[in-house]
Amino acid sequence: MTEKNSLADLPGVGAATAEKLKEAGYDSLIAIAVLRPGKLVDTIGTGESTARKIIQAARDRLDMGFETGEDILKKRQKVIKITTGSKALDELIGGGFETGCISETFGQFGSAKSQIAHVLAVTAQLPIDRGGAEGNVIFIDGESTFRPERIIQIAEAYGLDSNKVLKNIHVARAFNSDHQMLLAEKAEELIKKKNVKLIIVDSLTSHFRADFSGRGQLADRQQKLNQHMHTLMRLATTYDVCIYVTNQVMARPDVFFGDPTAAIGGNIVAHNSQIRIYLRKGKKGTRVAKLVDAPALPDGEAIFNITNKGIEDV
Repeated sequence: MTEKNSLADLPGVGAATAEKLKEAGYDSLIAIAVLRPGKLVDTIGTGESTARKIIQAARDRLDMGFETGEDILKKRQKVIKITTGSKALDELIGGGFETGCISETFGQFGSAKSQIAHVLAVTAQLPIDRGGAEGNVIFIDGESTFRPERIIQIAEAYGLDSNKVLKNIHVARAFNSDHQMLLAEKAEELIKKKNVKLIIVDSLTSHFRADFSGRGQLADRQQKLNQHMHTLMRLATTYDVCIYVTNQVMARPDVFFGDPTAAIGGNIVAHNSQIRIYLRKGKKGTRVAKLVDAPALPDGEAIFNITNKGIEDV
């Protein structure tokens, strides 16, 4: 019996309920196991105690307990790292942007956040031995930054068929924070149909800043942003997808010495991003990438250029 067909065998789930779950996009044990009880209650209209039993049964079947460090090492060895085209930038982040986690870049306008997004949308489709992931791409566009003309430029520089590359990038324009959160949830359906290996959210926080203005709405904004980040993290870990998000910045008024630039979203975004890169403009048109608070990587910087071919070392 396949994992998909075993949903109806979970306690409290019959054929009709299993069909409701599948229609809502929860068609596997892992999809049920990582749900919150409240979400399951809303989906199938059951009581919370029944929802907890269903979720626990799914977790028991998947043996979602403790693992040894050796088991985790074996999983880490299967992680795919997507190249940026710059050896310096790749080395800074341990070989490229990883699948299975969220990577964040933040910086002022023109610091290359969206440029990196466009490059990754192409390089993610390269063969693994060329620094790619051989997969499709989802691009959630919150600031109307996606440019197919730029994709064509970069694809041709890598010797790829630009039409095929564009067909493998699935773009959705987000018009507000609720729409953006919905698109992230809907991305799961596309992941199951296509071999998606990269999800881009450009920009992560712009709609949240617009929809929740002022200190009075800060708590509501952070709560919704936290939900959004957890959705992205679930997609990353469940389907071994690389999540690349761009973030806006603000100038902290309480900083009198040094760089006052701070990423939007505070600890909510910081705690959920495994790789954080601060981007800024350098000398003679270059860009500087600085690794920020990476848990398993040494501090450092990388300098690169933006060219017609994408991203190149200085």
